[in-house]
Amino acid sequence: MTLETIYILRHGFRANWLIVDWKSPTGLPRDPQLAAFGEVQAREVADHFQSLPDDQRPTAIFSSPYYRCLQTSRPTAITLGVPVYVEHGLSEWYYPVEPGTGLHPRSSSASALKAHFPEIDDSWSSVWYPSRQGEGVAALHDRLAGFLNVFVPELQRRLPAAHRRILLVSHAATIIALTRELVGDRNLLFQVACCSLTSLDRKDHAAGDSTPLEVGNWTARLLGDGTHLKEGLQRPWGFRDLAITNGEVIEEPGIPGTENEKDEPVGSQIIELSSRM
Repeated sequence: MTLETIYILRHGFRANWLIVDWKSPTGLPRDPQLAAFGEVQAREVADHFQSLPDDQRPTAIFSSPYYRCLQTSRPTAITLGVPVYVEHGLSEWYYPVEPGTGLHPRSSSASALKAHFPEIDDSWSSVWYPSRQGEGVAALHDRLAGFLNVFVPELQRRLPAAHRRILLVSHAATIIALTRELVGDRNLLFQVACCSLTSLDRKDHAAGDSTPLEVGNWTARLLGDGTHLKEGLQRPWGFRDLAITNGEVIEEPGIPGTENEKDEPVGSQIIELSSRM
């Protein structure tokens, strides 16, 4: 079965936008939970998908491992009765680390996160890991291009005849870069707000073109849409909102105490077909 539709959802409204003294449920730095309003938004997303005909609903969710994304995924997973798979390739975007300040955080494994979210199916192992050194804008897009070109074939290899429509739950910058790669236009301008929805359909291909690269292989139907949200779009973000210095994104500190940790794994975790044979 060929994947035909990709829905992409930004997480809901974050608690740390309202509360200064917040504590991560996972203990991971920079991993806040949703505010109560964000939980309402997540339920509205679930209601929206439930309102669609069966042949338009996603049949699986792939989520960033960050708590707010998994929390956003939960109502839809429960309402539709579909699994949540954790995918590190969809993780948050961090600017390059300042030299000597350590590394950015990395979320736990699917098995560990299942203690917080029983809806997780931990049989899926992530196909891609971003570097904890952070990324510039071009590197972020390169990450998502590489991710797509291993993720979609691997999805169809591991779960054959299973999914024509999937939902990806991620973060603003990651979603925009991912969408740009799917449509093949790194200059595509749009914003994504909390729980806004983007959807893309696979393009038609000539006979014999059964395994095309995923970059540029999709057509956008919705971009950052919020018509399913009662309070409309909240906290929209686009690449025009970047903090830039000397033409590059600013550097930011890593997590103290991580200076001697290894930055691994990084990149694709898929063994090439020739190596499997």
